[in-house]
Amino acid sequence: MSYMSELSQSNEYLSFRSSIPLRKIIVDSDSSKAWKIFDSGPKSVSCPLVCLPPVSGTADIFFKQVMGLASRGVRVIAAEPPPYWNMKEWCDGFKRLLDYLELHKVHLFGASLGGFIAQKFTEITKNCPRVASLVLCNTFTDTSVFEYNDSAALFWLLPSLVLKRMLMGNFTTDKVDRRMAESIDFMVERLESLTQTELASRLTINCSPCYVQPHLLTNIPITVMDVWDESALCSRVREDVYKSYPHAKLAHLKSGGNFPYLSRSDEVNLHLLVSLICIYVLNTHILV
Repeated sequence: MSYMSELSQSNEYLSFRSSIPLRKIIVDSDSSKAWKIFDSGPKSVSCPLVCLPPVSGTADIFFKQVMGLASRGVRVIAAEPPPYWNMKEWCDGFKRLLDYLELHKVHLFGASLGGFIAQKFTEITKNCPRVASLVLCNTFTDTSVFEYNDSAALFWLLPSLVLKRMLMGNFTTDKVDRRMAESIDFMVERLESLTQTELASRLTINCSPCYVQPHLLTNIPITVMDVWDESALCSRVREDVYKSYPHAKLAHLKSGGNFPYLSRSDEVNLHLLVSLICIYVLNTHILV
């Protein structure tokens, strides 16, 4: 019998899985590729919050955002991509997903790689904007910070076990509180569920030479969400994000580790809600 984490056995997670269906949506010519999404909240909301996971994450890692914010009237979509091997492929696929869902614009909440891709998608679509705002959690602006830059082109050859070990090295082994320990266990469980192709494709995008051009993202509201305790990204990487977006709102959490959307979901959800409310008030003011 396979190990099950406490979070995946919790009443909240079980309620999430029983009440919100996992949808598989094919938008590519390759019918074996399907986006996996959980979509909750009022379907009348045409500009929802879309959550994008890190390398090791699946769509359900955002179950606390989906459940918590949907109950406040926010439409939340947790989205997990099929294997894409470069940034253009990924962004083209995401555009097709938004078109399929009939969403002209979305708010993006991206964690780690999800945050980097959210920035690149905003940049790539700047001439025909699809992003209303960005919330960037524990993320980066340049893939050169990763040690595997030179070997990214070979990830497709590596066994799943090797790829998983590469990622496990980023999970803290220090003593952490119960909620953080539970979030790590849950993420390890999700990581174990990913296939070699899923992991290799994500790591290839994560480590292939690429960087954000922040000056192209100045026209939308940006919130940088960060934890003050230890996470996989060093302080220099965090500082680079701050310098890239000097006018961004800062959402600091005293603790939370690599996965605050799980370990500190109440605080994260509050910051997300405040961000969305501020944008709504601003837009209403502009229209008036």
